[in-house]
Amino acid sequence: MTAQVHVPSLLARAGTASLLTLAAVGGTILVPGAATEAQAATLSMKALKVAASKKGSPYRWGATGPNLFDCSGLTAYSFKKAGKKLPRTAQQQYNKTRHIPASHRQRGDLVFFHYGHSVYHVGIYAGHGKIWHSPRSGAVVRLERIWTKHVYYGRVR
Repeated sequence: MTAQVHVPSLLARAGTASLLTLAAVGGTILVPGAATEAQAATLSMKALKVAASKKGSPYRWGATGPNLFDCSGLTAYSFKKAGKKLPRTAQQQYNKTRHIPASHRQRGDLVFFHYGHSVYHVGIYAGHGKIWHSPRSGAVVRLERIWTKHVYYGRVR
């Protein structure tokens, strides 16, 4: 059983020793505003579904939806609809995510395409080596295989 505790009120009622005992026996302390892994997974899956629902929407540089998108506009829109605000650009989004290795990627994680240390494109991982993204001028939101190994992965919390 997991105990969920609001830390300031716990300290006021029980004292530090009881808090340490709770931690020692396997209790979980939730910090206000921090998402658990399960909450992050649910958020990411909602965002993935939103992105997929935008299939066929045209690319427009700087567009953030609801009918036109650039790459980071699609990811920001999708996560906003799922309940999490992301920064505007792909690089800013990369800077705000928890960076994870490819071996730990999950559906709903963000996939950042980079040249050197500069991030230039982002999509939402759909599983099986594919992403939902808004690729470029003249294209539409679509599901596409990841075409390069020059990617970073980030998890939205």
